[in-house]
Amino acid sequence: MHSALNRVQAVFGFFTTVALFVAGLAALSVLLYPTDGITSNVKVRDVKVTKGRPHYYSTKKEEYATMRFDLDADLSPLFNWNTKQLFVYVYASYPTSPNSNTTSHSVIWDTIISAPESPYSVDALRERFFPSTTTTKAGNKNKRTAKKSSTAAKTNTKNGAAAPGVLKLRDQKAKYSIGDVSGKMAERENVTLSVGWNVQPWVGALWWSPGSGSVPRTEGDVGTSKVFGLPALKSRSTGASAAASAGAKV
Repeated sequence: MHSALNRVQAVFGFFTTVALFVAGLAALSVLLYPTDGITSNVKVRDVKVTKGRPHYYSTKKEEYATMRFDLDADLSPLFNWNTKQLFVYVYASYPTSPNSNTTSHSVIWDTIISAPESPYSVDALRERFFPSTTTTKAGNKNKRTAKKSSTAAKTNTKNGAAAPGVLKLRDQKAKYSIGDVSGKMAERENVTLSVGWNVQPWVGALWWSPGSGSVPRTEGDVGTSKVFGLPALKSRSTGASAAASAGAKV
């Protein structure tokens, strides 16, 4: 006869084996879900080069560029039964130095889009089969749900998301500035903006956008802007001279 401990260990081992097998099937099942309908487009609206301290912890002044852009993307094919959330970002590509053949990449904006709540989630099933019995608890829960929905709506509106994975941003300010270890960014040529994403599943590998250099990669059209150059740095002396000349003419 087996002891109770041996039986518990056998049941737990069988449960672990089944759970790993089901998780493996869930991770592999996304290969059957097409992602060829992905589209994205990014366009530069404004670029400025400033000299100062780009971060509060910067020890010296340096040149850094800030941008505004338009973004249109339909990433809804990336959402399936195994998608937990989607990390979307826009990055700038530019030569490492004016006479260099290497390219630097810097993220200027990013956002996280959570997958819609499934009707079979733990919270949804709990509410369906074990609803709140007291009015107080129900009222408090409704308040929390309303507050959460309001916050989510504000977040989606702020991120320009009309639906999960659909982005439409106009004159969006970049979250992060771009700089260089040399401290010089003015008049840098051959700069482009591109769209990238990272699919974070409930179980399985992370999926990246094409051209990211990481594997595995999804299909889809990665939007890239037209090539542009960073403007020259406007010094204070130039502005002061212009103001003085304008005053003299008056």
